[in-house]
Amino acid sequence: MLAKIGVVLAVPVILYAYSYGPLPGLAGVPGEFGDCTYCHSPGGGGSGSVKVTFPKGQTYTPGVQQHLVVTVADPQQQRWGFELTARHASDSTAQAGTFTPGSDGVTQLTCTQATFQTYSVGSCDSTMPLLYIEQTSAGTRFGQTGSATFSFDWTPPSTNVGNIVIYVAGNAANGDGSPGGDYIYTQKYTLTPQTQTNKPQIAVSNGVFNGAGYQTAICAGVWVTIKGTNLANSTRMWRSSDFVNGKLPTALDGVSVEINGKPAYLEYISPTQINVQAPSDTALGPVNVQVANNGSTSNSMTVQLQSVSPAFFPWPHNYAVATRPDYSYVGPANLFPGLTTAPAKPGDVIILWGTGFGPTKPSVSAGVIPKTVIPSGQIANLADSVSVLIGNAPATVFGAALSPDSAGLYQIAVQVPASTPDGDQPVVAHIAGLQSPSGVFINVQH
Repeated sequence: MLAKIGVVLAVPVILYAYSYGPLPGLAGVPGEFGDCTYCHSPGGGGSGSVKVTFPKGQTYTPGVQQHLVVTVADPQQQRWGFELTARHASDSTAQAGTFTPGSDGVTQLTCTQATFQTYSVGSCDSTMPLLYIEQTSAGTRFGQTGSATFSFDWTPPSTNVGNIVIYVAGNAANGDGSPGGDYIYTQKYTLTPQTQTNKPQIAVSNGVFNGAGYQTAICAGVWVTIKGTNLANSTRMWRSSDFVNGKLPTALDGVSVEINGKPAYLEYISPTQINVQAPSDTALGPVNVQVANNGSTSNSMTVQLQSVSPAFFPWPHNYAVATRPDYSYVGPANLFPGLTTAPAKPGDVIILWGTGFGPTKPSVSAGVIPKTVIPSGQIANLADSVSVLIGNAPATVFGAALSPDSAGLYQIAVQVPASTPDGDQPVVAHIAGLQSPSGVFINVQH
């Protein structure tokens, strides 16, 4: 988003809240410009409300990102806006944390100096320390009746600053293009600090393993699952806002992982499980794995780093994740409620999906989506040849490569042998002298 820079307070009339978002200072912070009743009338009254939903109640953990949702409601209105900020309870002029707009285009960041002489939208630095999150023009949702929601992330200060106050003003407008007939609702919340008291702990037995095949030996670029306790203070997947310059995140909500001293790439975090892509690494042999949770470091676990760690991702009942070339699902009927799955037939070409199959040509480093780093029209084929057995019979391999749209995900196209009998047939892959784990099946029916 290009920055929009303007001058504040030249004359009072410019404080009108345009559809592209209110100017700074209208969230209801004491000593600023109050709230949006400064511009809109009647402002007060009305039968609506504004509220903020916090994922863990009215608390915060220093440095741990929270996903907040603002809801502005009024049964009579049809256009919406808001402004929210966070301040130290002990000093309302001190900004508390930062905001990251959602990826849906309905929120934006705006900022100003303590003197409110100028402001900026979308690009803020230390010269403009007071931060606000508000709606965009698209976020007003003209014609939507009853209510509107706005979601975004807030990252508290990295240290305990005592209580924090969230100030929010919501605008429920009638949408006639003027400041008349609009109602303003305000709210403030006091959040108390929570400190992490328990050190993260990777499980001593099977705490680190291949995320598809569960073998304890891993390789560069493979998807890895880490089990334990107190590994994170929140539970979530990565979001588009976590990607920086197209690279996968190396930290989520203050959680990070190192494998052989190199940062891994986080897809999912929770108190008991973390999923990461192992970093690129030429080392082989025993390496250490550690989790850091907001400044507290776990025990170190040793795993074996190999050149490959091949495994097919499993569906329920240990059926291999498999599709046809048109991406329809291969599996016994009714494997998933509400989804169509059909067994493979002898002679069918199917695609098996896995991880840990090793280097490619051209080479693709861990932590990136392949199509973002290889020339258009090319694919990252496996550097080593791979063989596949289905029902203990060799399957013709038509191609094996990284999926262009997913980091660390390999797709292997094979033909089910014509001699394959009906029923659940084991499927294994061999590459670089190693075999994928047994106990994975393809369902076959003539």
